[in-house]
This record gives sequence, C-alpha cells and structure tokens, in this order.
Amino acid sequence: MHLVKPLGFEISDKYLKRAGLDYWDKLEIEEHESLRAFLEKYPLGENMFLATTKAKHCYSDMNYGKYDEVFILFGKETKGLPEDLLLENLNNTIRIPMRHTLRSLNLSNSVAIVVYEVLRQIGFENLEDISSYF
Repeated sequence: MHLVKPLGFEISDKYLKRAGLDYWDKLEIEEHESLRAFLEKYPLGENMFLATTKAKHCYSDMNYGKYDEVFILFGKETKGLPEDLLLENLNNTIRIPMRHTLRSLNLSNSVAIVVYEVLRQIGFENLEDISSYF
C-alpha cells in the first residue's frame, strides 16, 4: 500500500488499534511525501487507475487481471484527486455507481470495493479460498 502525504489520518499504533486495524503489520507500506513524488517514482501508465465520482468507466468494467501490477489511486475523502490529473487520464478513471442524489461512499469503503474487484479478477491469489471453519 502506498500512502501519499499529507495524510488525513494518523497511522500510529494508538490510532490503528482504536480503529480495529490490527493487520497493518501484514501490509507493505510505502510512504510518499507528495503526489508528485509518487508519480515520479511510479509514472502514470495503463496499469494505473484513478478513482473518482466523475469517472468515465465503472470500476468493474476494467480488466485489471492483464497487468502484473495494478495501481488504484484514491484522493482525499473531502476533495478527491486533482482535476487536471483526472482530465489528462480520462480513459483510466473509474467510479463506483451511486444513486444520483447521493454524494459518495467514504474512502475506506470505496477502497475495499475496488480492491476486492481487482482481487476477484486475479482469482483471489494468495487468499484462502476455503473456509477453515468447516
């Protein structure tokens, strides 16, 4: 997971534990000082998708499985990604369908929906496919 500063949340143990996120130690987290710094290290390409309420494509219509590595960029919950970035990359913008009268889902729910679609398309690679309960 890549986190781009400034963050709108704390990632210290105290805040993560309170949010019930006790699996952060299982993630590989890379922090970037700015969106520009991130894009310098990971240039925009056809494997990079920009999540926005103003997107051209539905998130589930994209073929993520054809890439070895996929990036999904989400902006700030209050503001989203920069509009110029979206306009320059319209073909790689994705959205989650919403009712016309609603604003949008919160960031964590949006990330979960899109990430699980990517995982579904690659066959839930490295995830348990059978419950150990039965």
